[in-house]
Amino acid sequence: LQISGYLNLLANTIDNFTHGLAVAASFLVSRKVGFLTTMAILLHEIPHEVGDFAILLRAGFDRWSAAKMQLSTALGGILGACFAICAQSPKGAGETVAWILPFTSGGFLYIALVNVVPDLLEEKNPWNSLQQVLLLCTGITVMVLLSFT
Repeated sequence: LQISGYLNLLANTIDNFTHGLAVAASFLVSRKVGFLTTMAILLHEIPHEVGDFAILLRAGFDRWSAAKMQLSTALGGILGACFAICAQSPKGAGETVAWILPFTSGGFLYIALVNVVPDLLEEKNPWNSLQQVLLLCTGITVMVLLSFT
């Protein structure tokens, strides 16, 4: 098995840990924020996990091993949620959320800027770049609209 498969599993576990932090902290704010965060992460995770599964297959894992390993990385999300709940301040959830949500949001922004923006800048076809930017703006608009409901 190639080392890239194991590195991908480690990165996916850390990613899922931050998702667990974000979901639990969002539910500490309110049910609405919790559900919105959960939906956003689910929409992100479905294609992400499919891609990670393909990476594991290419790294030499068989289908069953790749599926089991992908499922095991989901435990990182459960650990992240447990950490967020256990890290609650005796003064209330507000102090916990005050550091968890900015931390996870900053991580998501960093990943987007490091992974997406360079790809956009390297794109030779301006129409493809425009489509990607429009889809990104559409996603932001949908989240803003959902926050008003």
